[in-house]
Amino acid sequence: MPQKKFDIDIEVGRRLTSAVAHNVALGLEMVEVSSGRVLMKLPYDKRLVGNPDSGVLHGGVISSVIDAVSGLSVFVTVAEIIPIATLDLRIDYLKPATPERDLLTQAHCYKLTRSIAFVRAIAYHDEKNDPVATSVSTFMLGVSGSSADNWARQAATGKGS
Repeated sequence: MPQKKFDIDIEVGRRLTSAVAHNVALGLEMVEVSSGRVLMKLPYDKRLVGNPDSGVLHGGVISSVIDAVSGLSVFVTVAEIIPIATLDLRIDYLKPATPERDLLTQAHCYKLTRSIAFVRAIAYHDEKNDPVATSVSTFMLGVSGSSADNWARQAATGKGS
């Protein structure tokens, strides 16, 4: 495996997260970064509720968080920061998120090929064995031809273009 050019620590993870306006709007917070794994917290916010009568988070919010955390797990696994794109994201919603509770989401990039990364993720409140949702996803590596080509490098290094 090639030597890593970037070490993704919690601070770099925070910069990568804050480089995406949607992640900022959701209020995502980096909790932990380790080899191939990322743990993030989505603080409960009434703006993110799908049904005001129940107070339950909207399913689209949970999808967005899982996608973001899964993508970050790819960045902590690859040998260098490269553009990526979600190729496939399958989510199983197992139960509604509990109103007024923060949501934790952990993702693990468990396999890399030359062009594809494979990720598993779980969203939960307190216990991983009682999940709100689980997912499997794939990410295309080295996507080019868009304005997103350099954002990850810039976020990782803290330097603009």
